[in-house]
Amino acid sequence: MKEESFKTKEISLAEFEGIRIGHASDEEAATGCTVLIAEEGMAAAVDIRGGGPASRESALLEPLASTEMIHAIVLSGGSAFGLEAGCGAAKFLEEKGVGFETGYAKVPLICQSCIYDLGIGRADVRPDLQMGYLACQDAYERDQRTAMGNVGAGTGATVGKAMGAERMMKSGLGSYAVQAGELKVGALVVVNALGDIYDSKTHEKIAGMRNGKGDGFEDGEQALLSGIAQQEGDNLFTANTTIGIVICNADLNKMQLKRVASASHNGYARTIRPVHTSADGDSIYAAAVGSSRINANVDMVSLLAVHAMENAVNRAVLSAKSLHGVPAAEDILQRIK
Repeated sequence: MKEESFKTKEISLAEFEGIRIGHASDEEAATGCTVLIAEEGMAAAVDIRGGGPASRESALLEPLASTEMIHAIVLSGGSAFGLEAGCGAAKFLEEKGVGFETGYAKVPLICQSCIYDLGIGRADVRPDLQMGYLACQDAYERDQRTAMGNVGAGTGATVGKAMGAERMMKSGLGSYAVQAGELKVGALVVVNALGDIYDSKTHEKIAGMRNGKGDGFEDGEQALLSGIAQQEGDNLFTANTTIGIVICNADLNKMQLKRVASASHNGYARTIRPVHTSADGDSIYAAAVGSSRINANVDMVSLLAVHAMENAVNRAVLSAKSLHGVPAAEDILQRIK
């Protein structure tokens, strides 16, 4: 008897219960922030693979930490300066009465990761308290779960920086979600990689380091290998970090979500080359959202999370638009076809 294949279908992040997503963007400065809010709380974990993360409250997500739920995850530009946006999110949520009751005040529990986007636009303008507040306001007023490209934390994202900013390309924020039976798994990612980006299905390069003329691609990994051989000891790995969130409606605890977050880095590895360099802050959060979570196998959730993440990475670069003279994938791919 022939077994039926397990069916999956693409869905939108708008189909997840219990969350809101909002953005604040500054195209002139090429920076911004994105916030995912769960008023009733979400179980969450994080897996950080890069050597240079800019992050807030990561210790809350360790399996041994007593906190079981957090209320928001912020993704932002601005490098470590951008961590101020988390305070803006906390201010907004406190006003909404969202937070952990301490007896004296409700304290919103907010985790955050930042990309380095100071090399495009203006380096002296970064996500701040006001921008974090506005992103939360946007989440309540418009709930932009389907926005992609040059928006929020993806506003100043770039890729392909192995030979410096002169040959880099514009990237952005991407999302993708899938459903299998009752299980829903989605990914939201800001791709700001040193490396090149490859199509997860065809394995062809879709964004990354451009050639000297700027009208096609060169191999970023090969350039790095040659450069390191010639300039051993030089720090080539700055201004890069890819940060993402995997969400699911599975009833998983922090330990299980840590496994999902860890597995989801395979989605990065399938699409970004190189990835997880020593001065990157490559991070992935995994969160269980909604009030009616379902029983699900953690390995199945992980498999779908990898699938969602690799597609979200691709969409981040394919949805981006050129900005401040930095071309996007749509500009280069049209020339080389």
